[in-house]
Amino acid sequence: MRIAMGIEYDGSHFCGWQAQKQDVPTVQGNLEAGLSQVANTPVNVICAGRTDAGVHGCGQVIHFDTEAQRRERSWVSGTNANMAHTVAVLWATPVDETFHARFSALRRRYRYVIATRAIRPTFAAGRVSWDHRHLDVPRMQQAAQHLLGEHDFNAYRAVACQAHNSVRTIHQLEVQRRDDLIIIDLEANAFLQHMVRNIAGVLMAIGAGEQAIDWSREVLETRDRTQGGVTAPPHGLYFMGVEYPPEYALPEASSTQLVW
Repeated sequence: MRIAMGIEYDGSHFCGWQAQKQDVPTVQGNLEAGLSQVANTPVNVICAGRTDAGVHGCGQVIHFDTEAQRRERSWVSGTNANMAHTVAVLWATPVDETFHARFSALRRRYRYVIATRAIRPTFAAGRVSWDHRHLDVPRMQQAAQHLLGEHDFNAYRAVACQAHNSVRTIHQLEVQRRDDLIIIDLEANAFLQHMVRNIAGVLMAIGAGEQAIDWSREVLETRDRTQGGVTAPPHGLYFMGVEYPPEYALPEASSTQLVW
């Protein structure tokens, strides 16, 4: 049987999503340990998109194969009872064996949240990025338009990114202000390592007036990561959700509206 699950997590105290050989806390390690308790046998999971250390997840989707027969409610409540309180299963449902959390995904959504005020945040520390500068949202939104559509995003990915192809299609890239917060919403067919954080770093430099509005396009055209400026911190980044073909009829992530 193949089971799909929706997951949310606070990435502040995890060394990223992916389980590691070292004895360090990871989201995948926590989840597999909890699932294995419920299934009474080792469980290995595959996710829609791996996230880095400090990055949060609201609409992460995973799948795993198991011979254990459990009710959907038991998968959810049992796994949650056996994990750190900073990780939660939102839903579980059986899926066709053709479903794959990563390869069946059509689009993925991320959100980057920046606190803009003179004093560093306290209650939101570890959950937002912070920039003491004034950031001009209209400038950032204008610059974002250069990145819409299909492009080679080699200049916007990590130097260590292992993806063989750096061409991606951004369907949505919007910048808005809510009081002292600036929120960047992105939707694409897929993302490269550090791609969202590098986009955020470029837009922040433009918003601060340190670079021209067209700099986002100029960086893109260089296809050179060294021309892209500073990578924004991880703790302002949220994996918001994944879109799959409608025939899988997966539930919507229930927590996405709780993030700022």
